[in-house]
Amino acid sequence: MDYRNANDLSGKLAVITGGASGIGLEAARALGQCGAKLELLDFNQDTLDAAAAELSEAGCEVKTALLDVTDPKAVNRVADEVKARSGVADILLNSAGIARLHSAAEISDEDWLKVMDVNVNGTFWVCRAFGGQMVEAGRGSVINMGSMSGSIINRPQFASSYMTSKGAVHQLTKALAVEWAKTGVRVNALAPGYIATEMTLGMRARPELFDVWLDMTPMGRCGEPEEVAALIVFLASPASTYMTGSIVAIDGGYTAL
Repeated sequence: MDYRNANDLSGKLAVITGGASGIGLEAARALGQCGAKLELLDFNQDTLDAAAAELSEAGCEVKTALLDVTDPKAVNRVADEVKARSGVADILLNSAGIARLHSAAEISDEDWLKVMDVNVNGTFWVCRAFGGQMVEAGRGSVINMGSMSGSIINRPQFASSYMTSKGAVHQLTKALAVEWAKTGVRVNALAPGYIATEMTLGMRARPELFDVWLDMTPMGRCGEPEEVAALIVFLASPASTYMTGSIVAIDGGYTAL
C-alpha cells in the first residue's frame, strides 16, 4: 500500500443521501477533494442546487437527484438512474436522518413512525438498492450514519424514537456486513456524538440541554463536521479494507465514561 496516497479516491463514485446539508454535505466536500465523483441525493431541490453549485465551484464533479428515502419505489428508480448515468457506486453514505425530542407519552404515532421510516427503513431501502448493485459488481464501501445514541441513552433530553432508530441502524449495519462479507462489499457505521451542525448548534438556545451535552463530553466541545468527514474518507478508502461490521465512535470521549 502507498500509505501517502491511501485516501486517493480518483475515479470512484460516491453516492450520498442527505448530501445537501450537514454531515452529508461536508462528507461530499471531503470525498470530492479526494477525487471521487459525487451523486448527491436529497429531498429538497433548492438545497441540492445550492450544494451542487458550491461543490462544482470547488472543482468537484457532482450530479444530483431528488429522493425521499422513505419511498422504496423511488429509491429503486433513482438507483437505476444513477447506475445508468454514472455507474455503480463505489462508496455509499447513508446520511439522511431526522430526530425528534419527546417523552414516550407525548410523541404522536405519526412522529414515531416518521423517525423510524427515515432513519431505519430509509437506510435499508438505500442499502438494498445501491448496495445490491455493489454486491453484483463485487466491490464497494457502505457507510451508515448511526449515533452514539444507538448504544447509550442521552441525557437530559428524552428522544426514545431517535435512540431506538439508531440502535436499529447499528444492527442493520452488522447484519449486512456479515451477509455481504465475501462479496467484496464492506458495511460500517459511524456513531457520532454531538456534532456542530446547524441543527445541533441551534440547541444553544436551550442551555439546559446544550450545556449538559458539553459537560458530559470529556473533550468539552462539539465535534466539527470535517472531523466526521475525515473518518468517512478513511472508511471509503483502501486504508480500511479489513474493516466491516464496525460501529466507529467519534464522540469526544462521551461513550468512554
